[in-house]
Amino acid sequence: MTQSLPNEMVGQLRRQSLWLKDSWQWVLKTKVLGKKGTGRLKALEVGCGPGFVMDIVKKLVDVQGMDLDLDMVSMCKARGLEVTQGNAEDLPFRDREFDVVYCSFLLLWVKDPVAVIKEMARVSRRYVLALAEPDYGAWIDFPQGLEGLQDILIKGMKATGADPFVGRKLRGIFEHAGVWDLKRLKEEFDDQRRFVRTLAGPAGRTRQLDAIEAAWKDALEKGTLFHYNPIFYTVGVKDR
Repeated sequence: MTQSLPNEMVGQLRRQSLWLKDSWQWVLKTKVLGKKGTGRLKALEVGCGPGFVMDIVKKLVDVQGMDLDLDMVSMCKARGLEVTQGNAEDLPFRDREFDVVYCSFLLLWVKDPVAVIKEMARVSRRYVLALAEPDYGAWIDFPQGLEGLQDILIKGMKATGADPFVGRKLRGIFEHAGVWDLKRLKEEFDDQRRFVRTLAGPAGRTRQLDAIEAAWKDALEKGTLFHYNPIFYTVGVKDR
């Protein structure tokens, strides 16, 4: 992190670790561990903070952490975690030292996320992961009466120097860092464009849609194209 975390932020990170525990484990199990050979992988968490994510993933990988904040480093060491003090843009590790290098709720705080991902790629033999980076622009509040909460959060994050919209920028960040291949996405562009044209119908063949397509294609080439449609699921359990 870029500065010492107040108790309120440490508490928030603890809550996030509870909310996202299953997600982090799923990503590692399906996207990383399901593709590996024998033996446990060696992992590094960049910007580990108080080490809550490390507590969760250490059952799956041999993990150590790194953080800029000496207080966070001390907090982790007091709980038996292996953590080094260092800068995310200049990692104090050898090239290809780890199998997996990941971060969580880090990129929104750094000045140059592309530089950070490049450094993570340098010390990784294979996998570079952003396990969780928020996008407060996609925040949903319900029911009525909570309007304004999103604006408070966004303004508050900006006031601390954070980027509240970093989530939607991850594709571009990874592309510019050289660890994301846009080839498949570009191949799918024409199919998606035709689908949108079909939904729009004859009345949709307008200058507006032409302009949208042009902006869409430009963003695709730059690696910044992003669409987000909230999809939910629920599981009901009947009493026997």
